Amino acid sequence: MKMRVSTKGRYALRLMIDLAEHDTGEYISLKDISQRQNISTKYLEQIVSQLCKAGYLNSVRGPQGGYKLAKVPKDYTIGDILRITEGKFAPTTCLMDEENQCEMYEECATISFWEGLYAVINQYIDSFTLEDIVEQHREKSLWDYTI
Repeated sequence: MKMRVSTKGRYALRLMIDLAEHDTGEYISLKDISQRQNISTKYLEQIVSQLCKAGYLNSVRGPQGGYKLAKVPKDYTIGDILRITEGKFAPTTCLMDEENQCEMYEECATISFWEGLYAVINQYIDSFTLEDIVEQHREKSLWDYTI
């Protein structure tokens, strides 16, 4: 079993962190984010499209346009952000649907294990907010400067 967060998911998280760290109340251009994060503008366009549709970002077109968070950083969980680009983090296909459709569900010897793993994954990724990650990054940056 390979459970990986794709490049799109990792970049979505970096994008959201960048917006939170550089929030001045003004809209931030993708070009600026692209340069800071070393991610192509074209790729960021795909990501912001998904995040805007989900209501996670506000956008304005034009020369003074750009993007900013629709909510404050503490109102986004890392799990919510990742699910926009990654979908569910179910460890088996039978857990992908809201109600398990597997014909072996009642007899399955391993289902409780998979459900437990799925619960732990969700609990972990939902236990961190965007604000938590930004704060950890700030603390790390301050620590790096004092060494």
